[in-house]
Amino acid sequence: MLAFAFSGVYAIVDGLFIGQNVGDIGLAAINVAYPITAFIQAVGTGVGMSGAIWVSTAMGQKDTAAQRRYLGGALQLLLVCCAAVTALTSLLAVPLLQMFGASGSMLALAQQYIRVIALGASFQLLATGMVPLCRCFNGAGVAMGAMIAGFLTNTVLDWLFVSVYSWGMTGAAVATVLGQGVTVLPCLWHLARKKALKALAVRPQPGAVWLRLGHVGLSPFGLTMSPNIVIIIMNRAALHYGGSEAVACYAVVSYVACVVQLLLQGIGDGCQPLISRSSGAGDHHSVVSLRGMVYRFSCLVAVLGALAVFLLRRQLPALFGVSGGLAPQVASVLSVFCLGFLPMALLRVSTSYFYAVQQNRSAYLLIYSEPVLLALLAGLLLPGLLGLGLTGVWWSIPAEQLLLAALGLWLVYRRQVLSGQQ
Repeated sequence: MLAFAFSGVYAIVDGLFIGQNVGDIGLAAINVAYPITAFIQAVGTGVGMSGAIWVSTAMGQKDTAAQRRYLGGALQLLLVCCAAVTALTSLLAVPLLQMFGASGSMLALAQQYIRVIALGASFQLLATGMVPLCRCFNGAGVAMGAMIAGFLTNTVLDWLFVSVYSWGMTGAAVATVLGQGVTVLPCLWHLARKKALKALAVRPQPGAVWLRLGHVGLSPFGLTMSPNIVIIIMNRAALHYGGSEAVACYAVVSYVACVVQLLLQGIGDGCQPLISRSSGAGDHHSVVSLRGMVYRFSCLVAVLGALAVFLLRRQLPALFGVSGGLAPQVASVLSVFCLGFLPMALLRVSTSYFYAVQQNRSAYLLIYSEPVLLALLAGLLLPGLLGLGLTGVWWSIPAEQLLLAALGLWLVYRRQVLSGQQ
């Protein structure tokens, strides 16, 4: 859980230092650029998690040949993605930023940030892709240590580059890339120690293994990317109904909510090796027991997170250097978002469970319905048809989480009934 949470807090730390040193416009710029960063991380997570699922399942079946085949395929695919994603993000960064609504000084600042992120995409891909694979080889502690080391490196370098040397957006991006590079090193060491890197010598099988990895990987990729499609939708809706000030407000709110969201996703993904291995071994009782435990723990974390955010809603804006006039709006919107944390917990666990047991259709439905439903709620129904304006944009998030959580629980119940599990 902690390893996954640390994988996504780099931009949040960047936001803290950018807000204090560049101001509200810097916060808005980094929030507009963040979906591109998240796409890079989502690709790495998709490949790494799909590899971990197949490897764990093969371990449960005691199929050493399949374990080696899928591990080798995942590592090879990660290297291919490093080259492809670096090229794509470097070429398409500016058009994408414009499509996300950036213009003027916001676009210029976002360009400074994303240019460096694109050049260092390989570090982010390898960091997010190797952590799930480490967990398969009894490396949960190594994965957590690697993420903490990267996070601390990023924090120190952000302070040095942004606060001391005044490098602004470029400094924050360089700190992020170097932090991810530090994360890669312990993961490489652990996989080499377990002799797992020998799987790279397996003959590439893009027609078989890579397709299976891609099929399963669409779920963790979507689960990582979907919240960032949400950011794009919310940024455009906030810009339309409240201007750049509303975008800056949402930037802070999304950073705070992201911490809770990553913890919840980390809970679901953290138990993936155990669920996949039990499923591969045909131990359905353990699968159901693990799923129930994860639901309970996730709900507890969600409630504690909601209480913490609600109680600190007036203090949190100051951490990001939010201007005095914007701080009350941030505090108000944080209160609304807190209501979505509990249904978010249920939704994240349901989704992680489905792709851990390779029930991909149910996982796809939950993951890819989220941005579609939000687009209807935030872009049309609540602010427009119901006349709620910017208030409707904010309330669309908890409403969407509640609807999808109910759908997820129904799909889990339906699978349990159909499979005869008690």
